[in-house]
Amino acid sequence: MKAALVALLFAASAFAQDQAAITAAEATCGAKDVKFEAKQDSTQHPTPQPEPGKALVYVVLDLGQCSACTSHTSVFYTDVEYALTKVGMDGAWVGANHGSSYFFFAADRGEHHLCINWQSRLDIRSRALAMASFTAEEGKVYYFRERIFPGAHDYSFDLDSINSDEGKYLVASSPLSVSHPKK
Repeated sequence: MKAALVALLFAASAFAQDQAAITAAEATCGAKDVKFEAKQDSTQHPTPQPEPGKALVYVVLDLGQCSACTSHTSVFYTDVEYALTKVGMDGAWVGANHGSSYFFFAADRGEHHLCINWQSRLDIRSRALAMASFTAEEGKVYYFRERIFPGAHDYSFDLDSINSDEGKYLVASSPLSVSHPKK
């Protein structure tokens, strides 16, 4: 009986440590209660230059890698092509993508931590997130690709830094996502 109690205490302690690590990692994202409105705008395709002292960061939601996401053969996948994903940096949301689209933002020099999270009323989707980090240099442009991968009954996300050639191609072939926090 005593051994079982000791094992239970160790298990509880390990769970608490994992929860603390998860909470710290999720702090990269932003406040959970922040919701965005976003829409695609194919009429504009800006090509900004980095502001003095800053870098420019593009985030592209690429559903082209997920053929099942847009097949409409299952109710489970039906609205994935309209997914709204929030993008956070260093604990604050900076914008959102709506479906296969892109947006961009400025970043100060230094180390940064990115997070993407699916904004959904469905708990199984709103738990999906991915993270990446990078060190921004003044005048540089960084490209990140977010992808959704369907599982048997849930989804997972991937957020990868991509090279500038692939980044420029994905941006050029995607509509701009115009987003703002809901009030």
